[in-house]
Amino acid sequence: MSSVLFNQAFAQSAPPPPGGEATTAQTQVPSGAPGAAAPRQPGIAEMLLPFGLMFLVVYFLMIRPQQKKLKEHVNLLDKIKYGDEIVTNAGFFGKVTGITDKVLTVEIADGVRVKMLKSQVASVNPNLATGKSPEQGA
Repeated sequence: MSSVLFNQAFAQSAPPPPGGEATTAQTQVPSGAPGAAAPRQPGIAEMLLPFGLMFLVVYFLMIRPQQKKLKEHVNLLDKIKYGDEIVTNAGFFGKVTGITDKVLTVEIADGVRVKMLKSQVASVNPNLATGKSPEQGA
């Protein structure tokens, strides 16, 4: 079986040129043959498809969760009211004693009040500054 394929391959190859080296194999394909066509170039859609898929992966794994987290933080800041106990991004515990659009006045110790940006609030918890949990009691 292999000798038949081998003979067919030699029958399709061109004979060596007269006086040339017999070890060099040269094949000539007529221009009208089906194998003579140039390789097909990818279209614009095929080239952009991997980039589009990468963008979708980045969007769903990084951008969208960050937007949701930002939206939750903005909602938290909008709900801050007088008397709420907060934790700042710096780690300070305090009680809100004044509110404007962008600035909070926070009492961090008895008689010590500081003004800070509203955006620097990390969390709001009414039982945080007292250190009491429901099971500890008074």
